[in-house]
Amino acid sequence: MAGGIGSRFWPLSKNNYPKQFLDILGTGKSFIRSTFERFLPIVPANNFLIVTNAAYKDAVLEHIPELRPDQILCEPMRRNTAPCIAYASYRILSQCNDAAIAVTPADHLVLNENKFQETISTGFEFVEKTENEDALLTIGIKPSRPETGYGYIELPQGDMHEGVVTAIEGFKEKPNLEKAIQFVNDGNYLWNSGIFIWSLKGILKAFHSFLPDMAKLFDEGKSIFGTKGEQDFINRKFAECENISIDYGVMERAQKRYTIPAEFGWSDIGTWGSLYTHAEKDISFNALRGKVFVTETKNSIVNIEDGTEAIVEGLDGYLVAYRDHSLLVCRIADEQRIKEWVEKI
Repeated sequence: MAGGIGSRFWPLSKNNYPKQFLDILGTGKSFIRSTFERFLPIVPANNFLIVTNAAYKDAVLEHIPELRPDQILCEPMRRNTAPCIAYASYRILSQCNDAAIAVTPADHLVLNENKFQETISTGFEFVEKTENEDALLTIGIKPSRPETGYGYIELPQGDMHEGVVTAIEGFKEKPNLEKAIQFVNDGNYLWNSGIFIWSLKGILKAFHSFLPDMAKLFDEGKSIFGTKGEQDFINRKFAECENISIDYGVMERAQKRYTIPAEFGWSDIGTWGSLYTHAEKDISFNALRGKVFVTETKNSIVNIEDGTEAIVEGLDGYLVAYRDHSLLVCRIADEQRIKEWVEKI
């Protein structure tokens, strides 16, 4: 899934070149390239589908030249993750009716790729068993801190076993700090990574059960997927899809839902604060990128594009970011408001 605009990373991430195509961590690879390479040892290149905005098709092919143009599915507009996943599922159905599918955002960080691949393989083995045909599985991350920016997965008390498929008790919305501390202390909660594994039959059954209007809409084009008429059908019908996430639309309503508790150095790097956690820092705990001179400054992020210079003095706990004639200066503690501010301008 590579259709978002990453507005919480403004001004680095913008409509014309969003977060998934950026090398925010300075690794030499974009997020989408890293995601592709992370799955490549267990999924053949021919079996990848990238769902993105039509405006980003060329960028996807630039970052992943191993893919054919027909492996890029172009949404005419953003409609959240449920329609995105439905579109990909019906394309897969046109090629194979017995697939096991992993769904992932294109812009996550994973530090231990071997453990990640082991976890995904365990998930594939689980959903490929006949008795688990209608099981829906999400990868849960053992929390390392009380995080308010993630949703949580609740497990039965005492059922936290890393790498073992476990039934889910329930889902919790992004909590306030007090609740997040409680979740971590209770010991039976996981971060919801937004990475899913299921069989094609299982997810199609779930769409028909829980989002029947959406399923009916895609059923109308069943014979069109995989043909030259697919894009025209999507362009006409996609706007009719309910704007809803797969979590709200399917996972929270399903009966046979499971997770695999995992620890593989995961972060969605969805905010400047999560970037700060993983970035290299100087002796004053500043995360600096670009030609920057700082003095009497600590616990801050300064990130400016190549070809520019910055002098920063006297800040503590601030974010300074500059790219493409756009400047952001705010307290890191207020970063959840960035999306709101960007919408205003």
